[in-house]
Amino acid sequence: MRLARQLSIFTSIALAVLGFVPLHAQELQARRPYRIGVLNEAWAANHPAVEGLKSGLKELGLEEGRDITFEVRFTEGNSQALPGKAAELVEKKVDLIFTNGDAAIHAAYNASEKIPIVFTQVGDSVIPRLPRIGHNIVEKITGISSLNVKLAPKRLEIMKTLVPTIRRVLAVYPASDVSALAAVQDAQKAALALKLEIVSHPVFATEDVRRVFKSVGSGDGFLVPDNDTFDIPSAILEMSLASHVPAVFPTTLWVSHGGLVSYGPDYYSQGVQAARLVVKILQGVRPQDLPVEGAEKIDLAISLKTAALLRVSVPRKVLLRADRIYRPRSHAAVCFGSMSFFSSY
Repeated sequence: MRLARQLSIFTSIALAVLGFVPLHAQELQARRPYRIGVLNEAWAANHPAVEGLKSGLKELGLEEGRDITFEVRFTEGNSQALPGKAAELVEKKVDLIFTNGDAAIHAAYNASEKIPIVFTQVGDSVIPRLPRIGHNIVEKITGISSLNVKLAPKRLEIMKTLVPTIRRVLAVYPASDVSALAAVQDAQKAALALKLEIVSHPVFATEDVRRVFKSVGSGDGFLVPDNDTFDIPSAILEMSLASHVPAVFPTTLWVSHGGLVSYGPDYYSQGVQAARLVVKILQGVRPQDLPVEGAEKIDLAISLKTAALLRVSVPRKVLLRADRIYRPRSHAAVCFGSMSFFSSY
């Protein structure tokens, strides 16, 4: 009996030296998959940032179903529904909440002071304000900044380059979106040198967006916000195409659906980038030890089909700078650098 016990101990030590730890492996197999909650104002579960997160986690060795599961909650542009959805995620006892947008951060934090949060689609102006949302919020939150405020002046410059006759830019955004307001304020500072007037239109409901559209005239354009509240980007896209009013969007997604031009980080890429932070937190790293990262790649996308519709002549220098060009004849987006090909609209 004693000999058998000694042999068992010897075998365990030998396996450990060789790198095999059967007991640990059994524990890993027995552990339930990590539960990741998703909270946003998207219109479908497969928001590009969420799909990017899933892809990034898979690249890092976490398989959906085996290592991780997802509880996705989206509100179809209704920010008022976010607190209830956040409460559902807490009830599901998720290990981490992945959010898209400013309002989702607040809802997730208010639902639980313990569950860590990783965000995307949050403007750089919001980052310094995070500690004031709650007394210990910096201890549970990190993520990817979309740099929305810093990019606003550049978006105006691109708009003016494409449409030299533009004189007034309407900035429609949810009244509660602090990041969008800061972006508009920075755009207003840059507008003087471009001989543009920025008209700020904070809105409280979908009906307000429709009222703004009635004021659009010749020489106007739109600066589109980076969130899904009240479905503003989609409404502006429809207005732009129907009334031939130029608009500059925050990300390529909207150009792939017919928008004229966009300048900003891709939603999908932000999700892939956020996956690194998610994995580190699941492995035990504290969120406060993971600094907020800026989006790694900023893309310029142009639709030549829409440019032709709006009678916009795209300068050669813009075409050479573009990361993605959507051409009507090929029905494909020509992408440069490391970007892949995407179907045209």
